[in-house]
Amino acid sequence: MTVHAGEIVAVVGPSGSGKSTLLSCLAGLDEPDGGYVIVAGQRVTRRIEATRAAIRARWIGMLMQTNNLLNHLTVAQNILAAQSLVRRGASARQQPAALLADVGLADRAGSRPSTLSGGEAARAALAVALANDPPVLLADEPTGEIDTQAQASVLELLRQRAAAGKAVLVVTHSQEVAAAADRIIRLVDGRIADE
Repeated sequence: MTVHAGEIVAVVGPSGSGKSTLLSCLAGLDEPDGGYVIVAGQRVTRRIEATRAAIRARWIGMLMQTNNLLNHLTVAQNILAAQSLVRRGASARQQPAALLADVGLADRAGSRPSTLSGGEAARAALAVALANDPPVLLADEPTGEIDTQAQASVLELLRQRAAAGKAVLVVTHSQEVAAAADRIIRLVDGRIADE
């Protein structure tokens, strides 16, 4: 499969079909049984972890279902921690306050993750995933724990990312999220059933 710059691809399928495993392989967190992953012209698979981590930090924004935030840091500090992984001038970075405003959390910058609701934590994790303006965004159920108004704003943010030339791959059970995608890929038992 290929995800092109400027498009949103939704991956759907029943629980246990391999959607989250696919995201882990695409991000270089797990190795596929066969084949390989290339991100921005660089092979991710079968490389040492330090190389995969550097590729992830620079090229991939990841929003997984759990463990997206460091609990001992504030939401703003989580964003700064992600930004510290990529070398670039401070003036080239989007400020945490602006990222948090984009996801509707401008007033939660100083909050610790344990004080956030499920929906707030999901949106904070999305801000962290966007911290380095990655060309590729991988999201696992980005609207799973948020209300319909917040879902609409997250979908608009994903659409803006794609319009800015970023490749967005979203794993979802949500019909609304799938309907917002440019393409839908259905997985069954770890294989693409149709596209």
